[in-house]
Amino acid sequence: MSKTWFITGAGRGIGAEVAKAALAAGHNVVATGRNRKQVQKAFEGISGQLLIMELDVTSPDQADLVVDAAITHFGGIDVLVNNAGYGQLGNFEENPAADIERQFATNVFGMFHVTRAVLPVMRWERSGRIFNFSSMGGMVGFAGASIYCSTKFAVEGFSESLAMELAQFGIHVTIVEPGFFHTDFLDESSVRYSRQAINDYTASLHERRTTYDGYSYQQAGDPAKLGAALVELAASKEPPLRYVAGSDAVKGIATKLDSVHAEINKWRSLSISTDGNF
Repeated sequence: MSKTWFITGAGRGIGAEVAKAALAAGHNVVATGRNRKQVQKAFEGISGQLLIMELDVTSPDQADLVVDAAITHFGGIDVLVNNAGYGQLGNFEENPAADIERQFATNVFGMFHVTRAVLPVMRWERSGRIFNFSSMGGMVGFAGASIYCSTKFAVEGFSESLAMELAQFGIHVTIVEPGFFHTDFLDESSVRYSRQAINDYTASLHERRTTYDGYSYQQAGDPAKLGAALVELAASKEPPLRYVAGSDAVKGIATKLDSVHAEINKWRSLSISTDGNF
């Protein structure tokens, strides 16, 4: 049965591939992005039930208008893919407050705005699927990515709690945790580095930036395969709360969880010693 997908950040990379996979499966797709022309270019020559809309997720008013237009055009929204975002890299001290706030405005509050606009129609239908894009960096911290990781950790907490709130309405939330995928995420069109330099960090920042630049377009993850995986998950009767995408993410997150378990066990006696006898 055909569904209507609403996808943010669909002008390139993973967002575009998710949209193409949904179209190929016979679904309706609302493909949105900050630059309408870029979104149109991504879908040149592709047929199907496609509506392209310009959307800056940092604007709650625009989110409301675009969601209303999508509902008018297709009659509803069955699957929401909150994919829009970018990476603000660099050491915490070197990131100006304005850059940090801009990162949260897109990666976190932008997700809030679009989700808030879509939820009324899903509650009315008593069904829906929401895919919130976190990252391997939403479960595992990376030096030189404290701002980006903090936004993705926020996505994790928001989505896990939201899933509990929406279960009563038949709405499923899945947190998508990709590793490194073969997209433009690490080039200058998607990633931003801190603009303030502190001498103590110079060597470490240079080393990490060199590593990331060398890894750009060498990532193992295939965004087209991830798009197909989300189509499969959207059709599942019992989709997972978390979907870890890519072998690097599986390894990194599993290692992190093992480390957390080990640390809990090591300090267990001190942890439970704080209980009171009231």
